[in-house]
Formats: sequence, C-alpha cells, structure tokens
Amino acid sequence: MEDGENDGKRLVFVTVGTTSFDALVKAVVSQNVKEELHKRGYTHLLIQMGRGIYSPPKCDGADGSLAVDYFTFSSSIADYIRSASLVISHAGSGSIFETLKLGKPLIVVVNEDLMDNHQCELAEELEERKHLYCARPHTLHQTLTKMELDSLVRYTPGDGTPVARIIDRFLGFPDD
Repeated sequence: MEDGENDGKRLVFVTVGTTSFDALVKAVVSQNVKEELHKRGYTHLLIQMGRGIYSPPKCDGADGSLAVDYFTFSSSIADYIRSASLVISHAGSGSIFETLKLGKPLIVVVNEDLMDNHQCELAEELEERKHLYCARPHTLHQTLTKMELDSLVRYTPGDGTPVARIIDRFLGFPDD
C-alpha cells in the first residue's frame, strides 16, 4: 500500500462524506487515538467533517503533538487522499473505492446509527479480503493498535466488460 509522505509530514485524512458522523470525529480526536497515531509516526490529522455539529479542537502541533485541523466540505477529496499516509473513512462505497484505487491504507468506520446498513457488509467483505481494516467508532483505537499495514492486499478493480457485453446482447445491440 502506498504511504504518502511529504517533507516528514505523515497525514491521516479522515472523511465522513456528506452526512453527519460526529461519533467518528469524536473517536479520531480522542486522546488515546491521537496518541496511537502519534506513536505510529503520524504528524497531522485532517478531518473532513461533513454536516456534523461537533467541532473538534484544532492543534498546530507546535508542542510536538499531533497537529489537528478540519473542514466541512470540498468539491473533491482526491487530493487529500493522495497526500495521506493513512485514510480513515465512513463506509460509503465512493470513499472506500476512491481510496483503494489510489492505493492508500484505509480504515473504514461503520456508522452504526444507519438503518439497513449495507455499508457494513461491504466494509466487512473488503476487510475479509484484506484490502482494508473495518472498525466502529468505539473500536477505532483497538483497530489502530492491532493494525499492520504491510498485511493489506492492494485492491485491483474488476473488469466490467463481460457484464456490459451480456447486457448489450440482451438489449439487442450488436457485438463490437
């Protein structure tokens, strides 16, 4: 897995998507999670907090601690993901696959407050295949302490061409 590092800066990028997921934001800024990230050599924590109402305390890291900053929305998070050494994300499929395609280590945190949580199934299946780690807000610290990034398997997107050909034939389009 690719580990983005710029001038000794090791960024953990956290994204909650377009919704509110204050439980994730609170979990990543908890003292034990910040200490574990710092112990693992991460220097900066940047949180995309969506519609959440909880505003975490900012820190410039001047005292040698983890620097913490946040913003609500961005038209694209791809550049943040590219510059990250680790991504911690909600379980939305767009965020998951965008991160995996960029080859970044990923911890997916499932929002247990959602009804009919198909996102949980996706995250757990990808964890089973060793593409990412899956956690809940209350297990994030435990996941970080057990995390071994070298054990992750790079995700390779599948080829949808055969399925597209079957659909084209079914709809009566000629084969190319």
